[in-house]
Amino acid sequence: MAIILVDEVLCTRCGLCTVVCPVSIVDPADENSLPVVRDENANRCMSCGHCEVICPTHALILNILPDEKEEVPAGAGELATGDLGYYMKKRRSVRFFTEDPVSGEDILQVLDVVRYAPSGSNVRPVEWTVVHDPKDVRRAAELTIEWLKTLINTTHPLNVYAPILIRAWEKGQDVICRDAPHLLVAHVPENTPIASVDGIIALTHFDIAAPAFGIGTCWAGFITMAALSYEPLKEELGIPSGRTCAFAMLFGHPKYKTYGLPRRSPATVTWK
Repeated sequence: MAIILVDEVLCTRCGLCTVVCPVSIVDPADENSLPVVRDENANRCMSCGHCEVICPTHALILNILPDEKEEVPAGAGELATGDLGYYMKKRRSVRFFTEDPVSGEDILQVLDVVRYAPSGSNVRPVEWTVVHDPKDVRRAAELTIEWLKTLINTTHPLNVYAPILIRAWEKGQDVICRDAPHLLVAHVPENTPIASVDGIIALTHFDIAAPAFGIGTCWAGFITMAALSYEPLKEELGIPSGRTCAFAMLFGHPKYKTYGLPRRSPATVTWK
């Protein structure tokens, strides 16, 4: 099967597809031939799509789901720097949520955006578990408390904090999931060094995209640590065998709006 499909009428033989290919497998066009990926190089294709989207005349299609090719309308996705700055700076870690659930449709729309997060060699190893029922989120918090109890009088770094968290929980404070209605878990293959980083990158995309859909988020560190080592929680979350939690994120509709920006120290930058 041909890796790229090239329209000989539209192709100007500009050579950009050859230049931008990260693995240098697109042979350049000349006056007698079009750009081509030879069969012996086909298995090196990362399906990244650079060759397709950089083509100024839309002459080239990466031959993967070609019927789903989508062109970006003129001006679409362009943001003024000021608007982008405010959007990013307004992002908050949300710890108070309304009882109004986020619809499955809205969750899937955000995850559709997140599909485009970068990953090492475009492997895209991240898969998702959405814990949508608040009762199941509560159960995940309970199991995390159980895990914290096993850390008391051990050398684990959370040993000092575990009793404090447990006491707060027993007083009725959900210090684990903050009474969030939903929980998102990014899981990746075990024993793959870079996959966990891919998971963090993908979750960061969710974190950034979510507010545009009226969704607030908070990184769930306690859930993540427990899910990495406490089998009952891993089973409760439904993480498949051979995969591991990269990180978890609480989400729901924020109870409060943001009306200002907090102060932050200037970025520490070294120029060389």
